[in-house]
Amino acid sequence: MKLASYKAGRDGQLMIVSADLTKTIKAHAAPTLQAALDEWDKVAPQLEAEYKMLIKGEAENILAFDAAKCAAPLPRAYQWADGSAYVNHVELVRKARGAVMPDSFWTDPLIYQGGSDKFIGPQDDIEMPDDDNFGIDMEAEWVAITNEVPMGATLKQAEQSICLLMLVNDVSLRGLIPAELAKGFGFFQSKPSSAFSPVAVTIDELGTAWQDGKLCLPMCVDYNGQAFGRAEAGEDMTFNMPTLIAHAAKTRPLGAGTIIGSGTVSNRDKKGGPGKPIDEGGRGYSCIAELRMVETILHGQAKTPFMKFGDRVKIDMLDADDKSIFGAIDQQVTQYKP
Repeated sequence: MKLASYKAGRDGQLMIVSADLTKTIKAHAAPTLQAALDEWDKVAPQLEAEYKMLIKGEAENILAFDAAKCAAPLPRAYQWADGSAYVNHVELVRKARGAVMPDSFWTDPLIYQGGSDKFIGPQDDIEMPDDDNFGIDMEAEWVAITNEVPMGATLKQAEQSICLLMLVNDVSLRGLIPAELAKGFGFFQSKPSSAFSPVAVTIDELGTAWQDGKLCLPMCVDYNGQAFGRAEAGEDMTFNMPTLIAHAAKTRPLGAGTIIGSGTVSNRDKKGGPGKPIDEGGRGYSCIAELRMVETILHGQAKTPFMKFGDRVKIDMLDADDKSIFGAIDQQVTQYKP
């Protein structure tokens, strides 16, 4: 099934969305997505029954689905922990700031705890006070929303805990990251509010696109109306989603509604080197930082600037029939006005 949250209060109004993302109804089984997740084993079958009625056209008060009305499916969450499963991305961005990547990154998952008190909607602006020094960058990823996960969870338990999947634009401020990480205390100012896809979907909606704990479809990133990235999310993923979830639960239980991110989707080329831009025959990128690093490797210097006011990014994922699965994240960078 497919679920969304229309903007209403702090936690939104839970909506059930048709498979083709054209119709929606207000959910009756739970008022919000977090309320549904708190009793997922009980509520999910009720939501599934409502979803089937919507698909058959038998539900009452069917509305046209409007992604512009959507908040993030979880407008705020108890936990947002982002991994870096695509180690190629980690290697490139660390090179870009002159940092050496430890060999352990290929065997031990990397994860950080993000701010989850206020996410932004899929069509909300990326509001920033500065576009000269912050180094505004998109990061296209996919995420899992979990049920309760016990401390020390096995990989099987971790996979069974996955309730829903979404896409995310995990905005990064590249100009602030080096100085902040140099303090030795991790990201904070350099990781502003993230935006999630309009719709969260259950794994059964993906069919064969879900394999070995991986989402095996291209991550479609358009930048200012031009194709920027089509990286294959199922390839070059060093750690699958169950591995990331189990890693996060190593020393603590995870509460219902925990969001675990895949990290920026990134591919290497067939020779094992950094991927090439789309206009040079490659799959492109899911963030600007990678392109800048590859430009430096191929041409001696970075040519592409980070995002400026007025720039727009669109992040989507299509099924075998070129239909959007999650709905698109479609955002413009604008100047923050208090």
